[in-house]
Amino acid sequence: MVNTPQALGFWLRLALTPGIGPDAARRLLAAFGEPDAIFGQAESGLRQVVSALQAKALRETPMGWSELTDETWRWLQATPEAGIGRAVVTLGDADYPGALLDIPDPPMMLYAMGQIHALSKLQVTRTVAMVGSRNPTPQGLINAREFARSLIGSGLTVISGMALGVDGAAHEGALLAAHEVSALDGRLPTIAVVGTGLDRVYPRQHRDLAHQIAQRGLILSEYPLGTPPLAPNFPRRNRLISGLAQATLVVEAALQSGSLITAKQALEQGRDVMAIPGSIHSAQSKGCHWLIKQGAKLVESAQDVLEELHLPDTMRAVPLALDSAADSETRGTHSDKSEDALLHALGHDPVSLDALQARCGWSTAQLQAQLLELELLGQVGRLPGGLFQRVGAG
Repeated sequence: MVNTPQALGFWLRLALTPGIGPDAARRLLAAFGEPDAIFGQAESGLRQVVSALQAKALRETPMGWSELTDETWRWLQATPEAGIGRAVVTLGDADYPGALLDIPDPPMMLYAMGQIHALSKLQVTRTVAMVGSRNPTPQGLINAREFARSLIGSGLTVISGMALGVDGAAHEGALLAAHEVSALDGRLPTIAVVGTGLDRVYPRQHRDLAHQIAQRGLILSEYPLGTPPLAPNFPRRNRLISGLAQATLVVEAALQSGSLITAKQALEQGRDVMAIPGSIHSAQSKGCHWLIKQGAKLVESAQDVLEELHLPDTMRAVPLALDSAADSETRGTHSDKSEDALLHALGHDPVSLDALQARCGWSTAQLQAQLLELELLGQVGRLPGGLFQRVGAG
């Protein structure tokens, strides 16, 4: 880990130098060693490794470099609360996650916040990335939470991107399991890889979630402090989500989803890809179905994940609780014949009010009243476009 402001400054200067991308930086580090040695070279020596324009840029001080160095050092020295650490690790550090050294373009610098002592202990054979839609169906949210909960109970770590929707639900399920499991044996329940600087939380709705992740797991970023949520950064950070994991599980995804980018990167990195199937009528399932057609493992349970990863038989999956809590608590006491009939008419695909009314033959007022009651019980979800969908596995 970077432990002096001088060392931090040299690494930041290399990262900020215009025209010096990851490839050029790695060539320079391989040729000269640490960044301070790079900046001690004459321009003629630098031109043996990089172009003349790049060599000239390396001899100049990048704009904002001094200010960013001071800001980052202050950030490293300030601890938000006991038990939450901050660190910057660089290529070649003993604490740099070994899994990222196996991908084609590992980040030169990695910013970390949370349980930083676990950085060097991350094992790719005990990690699964979970990704999916930012606008999932109600069932998709339940699947994300319960698969994550079960996988944590089976000895794995869940990695995601802290986005709205499936990502956030996966982190929540992992954190819930961390409270349920008696001992994690030093294992992190979840890791969030974000596309901004670590002095920012994006989306803002996940401020509390980010704090919980830092308390029990890790938040990682390759972007300097102050980096705002820029659109190109998120697809790029996805390679780190897949690179840190043995496999990527896609929970729900449309055909034009960033989750498919993550799955593609996982395949390019030699990682496994799995997908949960869904309704043939749901746009949020079409990306998963496409992946399955391309050879991704069809997953229906956490045990399927463990088997695909060839994990020891001693690691058994915790049963999935795919029914919502409200559903399981109230099914025996609040369900009557009309509710059972409506659930049967709903099926498991999204359906409009008109179509549902045609199936049931009920008045609009009666149907809306019953749907509202089932929503409150957590057995029915309301989708965009006036559609309804049954929630849970009942």
